Amino acid sequence: MEIQYFEFLKHLFRFNRHVYLDNNATTPLSSHVQSKMNHALKHHFGNPSSFYGAGRRSAEAMEQARKQVSQVIHADPSEVIFTACATESNNAVLKSVAAHFYPRKKKIVSTPIEHPSVLNTLAYLKTQGVIVENCPVDHQGHVLLAELEKRVDDETFLVCCMLANNETGVIQDLKAVTKIARQHGALVLTDCVQALGKIPIDVHAWGVDYASFSAHKLYGPKGIGALYIKEGSPFTPLLHGGHQESGMRAGTESVHNIIGFGAACEEADKLLAHAEQTRALKRQLIQQLKEIKPDCIINSPEAESECLPNTISITFPGVENAGLMGILDYRGIAVSAGSACSTGEDAPSHVLKAIGLSDQAARETIRISLGQHTSAQDIRYMTRVVKDYLEDRTPFVNMLAPAQLNENVLFDKNTFILDVRPPDDRKRFKGLPNSHEVDPLRVEKYIRQLPKEKQILVYCPGGGLSVMISYYLKAKGFKRVTNLRGGLDSWRKRRSDLYQKYAGQNVTVLQPDSAEGVR
Repeated sequence: MEIQYFEFLKHLFRFNRHVYLDNNATTPLSSHVQSKMNHALKHHFGNPSSFYGAGRRSAEAMEQARKQVSQVIHADPSEVIFTACATESNNAVLKSVAAHFYPRKKKIVSTPIEHPSVLNTLAYLKTQGVIVENCPVDHQGHVLLAELEKRVDDETFLVCCMLANNETGVIQDLKAVTKIARQHGALVLTDCVQALGKIPIDVHAWGVDYASFSAHKLYGPKGIGALYIKEGSPFTPLLHGGHQESGMRAGTESVHNIIGFGAACEEADKLLAHAEQTRALKRQLIQQLKEIKPDCIINSPEAESECLPNTISITFPGVENAGLMGILDYRGIAVSAGSACSTGEDAPSHVLKAIGLSDQAARETIRISLGQHTSAQDIRYMTRVVKDYLEDRTPFVNMLAPAQLNENVLFDKNTFILDVRPPDDRKRFKGLPNSHEVDPLRVEKYIRQLPKEKQILVYCPGGGLSVMISYYLKAKGFKRVTNLRGGLDSWRKRRSDLYQKYAGQNVTVLQPDSAEGVR
C-alpha cells in the first residue's frame, strides 16, 4: 500500500538529483538485508513445517529471525509471531480481543490519530455492537491523559494507542497509558510501526499486551510484519488452517521475508546510533524552511524527546500541498501529504484534523521524513526547489476553476480530457463527458496515446492526484497541461446542472500501449 500512485515518477530523468524524503511511507532495502534474503531464497527453500533436513534448516533460520526481532523490542521469542504486515497484526488483535470480551465488556478506547488499519477495523467492530470512544489529543498530537482517565472504565476491555505517529512523529507516553488501562483491567494495543529503528522499544517495560511492527519501515522487505502478544494475553487466530506460528497464524511462512525482517533488526542499533545525525539534518531543514517562508507552521512536537528524529509535518499557509508536491516530484524529490496508506484520497488527513488544523490548512501541509541516506546536500537541494517554487521561478501547471469548466471547454475539440481517478471513485460517480480514463498507477504506459498538440485537462476526485500527474506530463514534454482545481467533487457541486446533463457521456477507456476501447 505504501508509495502508491506516484511510483511512475521514477521515470523522470529530467534532473540529476533524486531525493527520497518519504521514509515513513517505506524505506529502501538495505544491502545487508538483501544479501541475507538472497541467501535464504537460494538455500532455505524448504518448508519449515517439514521434518527433513531442508525443512529443518528453514525452521532454524526462521527462529533465528524471531529471536532477532524479539531482542530489538525486548520481548521473549515465544511472544513474537510473524504476519504479512502490521495491518494484519492490528486486525488480528482487535477482532480477537473483541470476540474474547464482548458482550461481557463492550468498550474500546482509542485515539483519533491511529493508523487506518486500526481506525477502519474499529469502525467495523462498531457495526458489531462494540462501543468505540476516542480520547482527544493536543495540537501536537499528544494523548490527553486526563481525558483518557475519564474514558477508560470498567466496561473498557482494550485501549489502542500508537507509539509514534506516522504523520507528525509525536511519541506517546505508553507507560502512563498502560497505567490508566490497568486501573480498570483493560488491555493495551500499541502500533509501533513507525518507531522501530528510530527510537528504543521495550514492550516489557511499558507493560503493553500487544504491539504491531512492519519490516519495510526499517530497510527490510515489504510483505512481512510481526505481532507481539504478551504471554497470557488472550488471542484467537485471525487466519485458520495449519499449525504454523505455534497455531497463532496459519499459512506457510514466507521464510525469505522473515529472514529479511530479522536481518533488518540486526541493524537496528546502527539506525538508533544514526538518529542524532538525522535529527541534526531535521533541525537544519526546519531552519531553512522558516527562512524561506517565515509564516510556515511546524505541526510536529518541538521537544526532541517527544518526536521521531526524522519526521516533520509542516504547513505552508496559502500554498496548496498538491502543487508543492507536484513541483518537488518534478524536481526528483519525494515527500507526501500524510499516510501512504491513504494516498490517492483527497480528503484532509484525519491526523491533521485531530490536532486542530482546518481543512484548508491540512491541504497546505506536507510530511517530510528523512532516512539514513539523507544528506546535507539533499536538504539544501530541497530548500532551493521550495524557494524557487514559492518565488514563482519554476514551471507551473495551469489551474482551471470549477466554475470555468463550462460546455465550451467540455466539448472543445482541442481539449483532451484525462480522467486519472482511482477505480473506486469511478464506480461512485460518472466522469466528465469526453473523458479518457487511464490507470493512475501506470500513467507512463499511456504517454504515446496522449496528443501533444492539444490542451490536456487532467482531473481526479479532489484535485490533488491530478496535479501530480500534470507535473509528470510537463516533465514528459507536454506543453499545454491544465489541472481541474478541486477535481470532479468541486465541479459536481459548482456545476450540478452540467453534471446531471452530461456526466458519463462518450467516455473512452484507454488501454496501456494498445488500442482504445469506447464504452
